[in-house]
Amino acid sequence: MTVHQPNREPSVLRQDSATASPFYIKCSNAIVKEKLPLPTIPDASLKIRRAINDEKANNIKIARVVQTDPTITARLIQVSNSPFYRGRKTIESCPEALTRLGLKVAQNLITSFSLKTVFKARNRMIRNRMNELWQHSSYVAAICAVLAHKTPGFDPDRAMLAGLVHDIGSVPILTLADNFPEINDDPSPLDRAIEDFRGHVGALIMRKWNFPRDFEDVVRHAEDWRRNESKTPDYTDLVIVSQLHSFVGNIGIHRYPKMDTLPAYAKLVTGKLDADLSMNILETAKEEIWEIQKLLIN
Repeated sequence: MTVHQPNREPSVLRQDSATASPFYIKCSNAIVKEKLPLPTIPDASLKIRRAINDEKANNIKIARVVQTDPTITARLIQVSNSPFYRGRKTIESCPEALTRLGLKVAQNLITSFSLKTVFKARNRMIRNRMNELWQHSSYVAAICAVLAHKTPGFDPDRAMLAGLVHDIGSVPILTLADNFPEINDDPSPLDRAIEDFRGHVGALIMRKWNFPRDFEDVVRHAEDWRRNESKTPDYTDLVIVSQLHSFVGNIGIHRYPKMDTLPAYAKLVTGKLDADLSMNILETAKEEIWEIQKLLIN
């Protein structure tokens, strides 16, 4: 993954227009003029969200809508039997899964499961970049869910969704690059555009999808390592810490700050997250992380 700096509003070109690449100029102008195509929330997720938010609906009616997508149905049942939500009885049907999970949890999970369809491209290089982005996002999401499960005040399913969308602003930029074959030979203009515009574009997507307001903060500041805006930890802090964990073992990890120097880390520990767990989560909770990531990437 590219080492990103805190994002800035793209009101002007970040590079001189005389030296900027055609792709960078195209991307910048599209954003400024609000003409950059943004992805739509997957249709299956949208239908299910509408059904869940219908005051007249019950679990049986909602289950009928969910069951139009067998993959999502299977994953909901699988999650309801996972260590996070497992009860005395094995869940075998969609209505039972909805009852155990609750509709709000189910809505966040269903949105997470359907997001993979957004990460697609025609060009092989861009398609590979999309796959890498999805793998990274799902890994961060899994770490977020486990940390949230161990920290009072956080919902693991909401944390997983926050981790999954933290880099969603890169998707429209990668999609635009699909139409620039020269990016195959020199991806640096693409990397620069993602670095400069990812956060702003991500916030636009969160608004378009009617996500909670604090998700805009997540996509803008997921790699703002020194962010320290409040005394109590929030989902952006959770994503920041999870992001840094996700880079462990990567070449260039030395370019990132140490975990225990992050304001986000200090707030999470103060918020009753076990410090030893946070520092060693990739080892102590690796099975839980893998199980969650497997649900997302399959």
